[in-house]
Amino acid sequence: MVSQPPLTSLKGIGPALARKLEKLNLYRVDDLLFLLPLRYEDRTQLVRIGALAAGSRCLVTGEVLVSESVFRGRRNLLVRISDGSGQLTLRFFHFSRQQQAQFQTGIHVTCFGEVRRGKSGFEMIHPEYRVLREGQDATTNDSLTPIYPATEGVQQARLRNLTDQALRQMRAAPPQELLPTAITEKLGMPSLAEAINYLHRPPPDADVLEMLAGTHPCQQRLAFEELLAHYLSLRNLRALAATEDAVALKNGNEDVSSFVAALPFTLTDAQRRVVDDILADLAQPHPMMRLIQGDVGSGKTVVAAIACIKAIACGVQAAIMAPTEILAEQHWRSFCDWFRPMGIDPAWLSGSQRAAARRESLEAIASGGAHLIVGTHALFQEGVDFKRLGLVVIDEQHRFGVHQRMALRDKGVSANGQPHQLVMTATPIPRTLAMAAYADLDTSVIDELPPGRQPVSTVAVPEARRGEVIERVRSACAGGQQAYWVCPLIEESEVLDYQAAEASYQMLTEALPELRIGLVHGRMRPVEKERGMKAFKEGVIQLLVATTVIEVGVDVPNASLMIIENAERMGLSQLHQLRGRVGRGAAQSHCVLLYKSPLGRIAKERLAVLRDTNDGFVVAQRDLELRGPGELLGTKQTGLPDYRIANLVRDAELMPQVQIAAEALLRASDTRAEAIVRRWLGDARRYGKV
Repeated sequence: MVSQPPLTSLKGIGPALARKLEKLNLYRVDDLLFLLPLRYEDRTQLVRIGALAAGSRCLVTGEVLVSESVFRGRRNLLVRISDGSGQLTLRFFHFSRQQQAQFQTGIHVTCFGEVRRGKSGFEMIHPEYRVLREGQDATTNDSLTPIYPATEGVQQARLRNLTDQALRQMRAAPPQELLPTAITEKLGMPSLAEAINYLHRPPPDADVLEMLAGTHPCQQRLAFEELLAHYLSLRNLRALAATEDAVALKNGNEDVSSFVAALPFTLTDAQRRVVDDILADLAQPHPMMRLIQGDVGSGKTVVAAIACIKAIACGVQAAIMAPTEILAEQHWRSFCDWFRPMGIDPAWLSGSQRAAARRESLEAIASGGAHLIVGTHALFQEGVDFKRLGLVVIDEQHRFGVHQRMALRDKGVSANGQPHQLVMTATPIPRTLAMAAYADLDTSVIDELPPGRQPVSTVAVPEARRGEVIERVRSACAGGQQAYWVCPLIEESEVLDYQAAEASYQMLTEALPELRIGLVHGRMRPVEKERGMKAFKEGVIQLLVATTVIEVGVDVPNASLMIIENAERMGLSQLHQLRGRVGRGAAQSHCVLLYKSPLGRIAKERLAVLRDTNDGFVVAQRDLELRGPGELLGTKQTGLPDYRIANLVRDAELMPQVQIAAEALLRASDTRAEAIVRRWLGDARRYGKV
């Protein structure tokens, strides 16, 4: 384990097989040890054919009674076997003459497969089988048979052979125990070698259900160390930031006070608390790395604006990056309203800008004439040069990859150090997940909504009652309010039967001719979307039909009714985000979740959560439990690590102990902490810097 020999050191692995194994992220011998089985099959005992049950996967043996090739729509090889207690048919759709010739009447075979009910009794389709020599007894395995993650060109038998070789090497040279003894004893953990050996070759009496659930002590032992490795790597990143330089932003308190005093509303206590955290960070000569969590409508944007005022007053540029043009445009308009009276004209940068406008923005950014820059991911692309970038604000952090965040940060690296970073999310993150995903960031929570906000009333309604919902829209708009009608797709789809936005727009236009109805979706040109959103915000449009492009960033206080089509198909956090578009004014707001019957179990649970609570953290916790961390945070985008063994939902209760173990390791031995990270992450630069 210390020398970490390559896979090609194992018998039977040449360059071609090594390339195939790379698809399973297998490069070294010890990588095989951490490729845990997906499930197990019991080949430790023979089952009598007379005792078989449909749906079971069993090992049986029997004498061949008859073997025949028949044509029933396609060629079939049917082999009938018996062990005296009953008969079983083996069915093969793909077979050779040589294979057919093996099944001579009177020979004995052992086979393993899934038992199905056929027209003439039980059968196995394409079972694994072995023809026994005369006088040879059927044999069983000493341990449960592991089934590993598969890749094309690598059979299960080959993977079992390779893991056998890796296990023999491990037994000869056991891996170093890197966890603190106090932790392993407290949690009753087996040694690493014991855990690995057990999970690859579990004994016949192993609790298979416990292992399939991932809760066996041996699995928990490995999950703990993997969680610890990822946590330590993020702590490394945080510690590194503390040693790097940044411009200490100490001036500008008067500008901040003037800005806050001029706001048409009073900051909540939670906003003030978070502002104090940020201003204290910005005054340090090391880069701030802070995450702001706040539910929809909690006022994160104005907190970010205060940070920008502070930065600009200290002579550096501030950049705000949002994941979509609609959200970025919303921010740009808000900041123009706030900052232009102070003599600051925010610059705009996006991928859809006309060449002349883009060139003008780039020149202002490079010269320093643009003190505040708002835009999309175009901000960190090649050709964008900042004069003196001192603060980076990233909204909806979970929509960006960590590498994208680092790319924008790198735009501001200079002789004076790195820019401060402030990242925000309106997707509340459960505490245990935040520990694992954002351990490199300090966290502040805006856990208070502005005064006067009323909780949004939420109901779930079957689409059969669509007519009643339309009448509800008519009534709300007749009373001077505005409404959203959100659909998942833009056009009708033969594959997905979601109610499409364009179809809904046509239907509602016919059903509600007296209303002014608009349509906004992601395929529109930005100028068209902007025109539609502006008309809705100004009250020219009473009912806005839209796709989920309005999930974040749209603030229309007069909108008090949200209709969401096909709500059963959306995630909880997305539904909560959409619901957050209403409830921003004084009127009582309502959200109607239209669903298609019948509802599955998870869909019922999801809609019930939204009916029962407006608390974003409760919603996020249930979303995490129902969908997992990858979907909640967007694994493919965020760079949230793909755990090989750990599961952030199942193993959440381990995280407090993981933190304790990390602190103990960092106090006692940096080398052991580094070894754990190296064991699980190798040389991967998963977080921009490790």
